[in-house]
Amino acid sequence: MLPPIVDHWLLGARWLPSPNCNARPDKNDISLIVIHGISLPPGQFGGPYIDQLFANQLDPKGHAYFQQIAHLQVSSHLLITRQGEVRQYVGFDQRAWHAGRSQFNGRDNCNDFSIGIELEGTDDLPYTDAQYQSLLAVLPPLQQAYPLTRQQPVVGHSDIAPGRKTDPGDGFDWQRLSHIGTMHGTR
Repeated sequence: MLPPIVDHWLLGARWLPSPNCNARPDKNDISLIVIHGISLPPGQFGGPYIDQLFANQLDPKGHAYFQQIAHLQVSSHLLITRQGEVRQYVGFDQRAWHAGRSQFNGRDNCNDFSIGIELEGTDDLPYTDAQYQSLLAVLPPLQQAYPLTRQQPVVGHSDIAPGRKTDPGDGFDWQRLSHIGTMHGTR
């Protein structure tokens, strides 16, 4: 059974609301899903650090890398951990701050019209079967609840911010999503 979406929140997900969001310019324009990869510290999995980053609570003294990013105000709609746990930080009707400078099909500022899904991982390591199972479980409800169709793409962060971002990287198997309208490599 697919998880339902109620009031823009995915039932069954762990809810950890982030302050790093705001209103979309057009609340009816949700026409892109962006897949990201994240690990904190880089290359390490587990721990509270992604949650802390999205809540503006990351301790810059916790790791040398954190000094570079603790000041950032970023978020995503969803995170899928290595074990397949789904966490939601921002309601889908809100603009999460995940894409940064970005462009898709001639449109700038992809945060305005996209849903961001972070996968805990790195560019060069394979993502887990549990992550693909969870991702494949959440995509259909999103496509049903919002004006996403098979013609509306699922892309990587690297596709909307080429040269600036590389995630989800070579470790992500786009073939596993081929039946749901992915457009990897399309800008």
